[in-house]
Amino acid sequence: MKPRYFEYQNRSKLLSGKDAVDHIAYELKNMMSKKPMIITDKMLVKLGHVNILINALKDGDIDTSCVYDDVPADSSVEVCNEIASLYKHNECDSIIALGGGSVLDTSKGVNLTLSSDKDNLLDIMGLGIIQRNTVPSIMIPTTSGTGSEATLVAVIANKLKNVKMEFISYNLVPDVAILDPRMTLTLPPKLTAATGFDALVHAIEAYTCKQKNPVSDVFAISAIKYLGEYLVEGVINGEDEDVRMALANASYMAGTAFSNSMVGIVHAIGHALGGVSHVPHGYAMSILLPYCMEYNYEVVGELYGELLQYVIGFEEAAKIPMNLRGKKCIEEVKAMLLKLNEVGGLPLRLRDVNVSKEDFNKIVETAINDGAAIVNYKQVSREAVYEILNKAY
Repeated sequence: MKPRYFEYQNRSKLLSGKDAVDHIAYELKNMMSKKPMIITDKMLVKLGHVNILINALKDGDIDTSCVYDDVPADSSVEVCNEIASLYKHNECDSIIALGGGSVLDTSKGVNLTLSSDKDNLLDIMGLGIIQRNTVPSIMIPTTSGTGSEATLVAVIANKLKNVKMEFISYNLVPDVAILDPRMTLTLPPKLTAATGFDALVHAIEAYTCKQKNPVSDVFAISAIKYLGEYLVEGVINGEDEDVRMALANASYMAGTAFSNSMVGIVHAIGHALGGVSHVPHGYAMSILLPYCMEYNYEVVGELYGELLQYVIGFEEAAKIPMNLRGKKCIEEVKAMLLKLNEVGGLPLRLRDVNVSKEDFNKIVETAINDGAAIVNYKQVSREAVYEILNKAY
């Protein structure tokens, strides 16, 4: 499973640590930006996060007059088109995205539309099509899971076709990513668990899919180590800034890893569940991971064994015979899920998130046509997806 050839790219600058947002005006000036458009949502306005950002911008003499704060929980083509139109009308010169995965992906969709000189995001379809004339962008995540601030992927809903579209280009990676623990302190336990587990899936799939490479492996391993140590603690003690910082760094590293190596069957089925049954992405990832690991075990079980030491620690892993470590890794993932269900209410079954068996046919067809299925080491068949869905139900 050693690559004969691989490419790796991560062009964004990372600002990570206490009060990192306070450095944002300096970064904007470096990008020759004077009038950014802030893209966020109503809840973050209510929680005061947007105020923290605006005050930091005002301290640096940056224009804060252009704010779009109505991004919905599920990013859509229509929202991206609306914001792009407002950006042009207000003559903005950069984008600042403050929020969770939907806000960050929306900002990427806006950037896509603007850089392609289009009025409708649906006119832009394909892989790697964005030229390097994208507008300057800064992303500030308020969850620790999607890793969107580090990735080349934007997932945006096409409501007319009831599917989630993936746009992929290295030029979607922001110029600057800012990780500030103040931005995740208010994340509720259940969302902390769901988004953190999403990051864990990113890292595990990045380490075990066809496009894995030595550089992405380093980021994936580091992310798994942080998540194994801090995820449950972050759900229980969400007010601890050091733990929040560790989870934010883990999410970023996992995002960087899978942005270069891609993901696999968990995401293929998870995207389908989101598009067809509207299952929140973090919930889909947590429910599916153990069953997908069991499906992949005969092909990548040795790689799961290598990851065990980062999930439970070197000393504990050393007690397990080498040939049993892959199975043990899956057991530990299940144990972590049970603990997150106990302390954070993370759902464990598809029935818990209102998936109907009547939708299985459409979910299966959507999953096997998802790009993530192509890079899964074990071939993803219709029969396999049906089996996983039934086991997870």
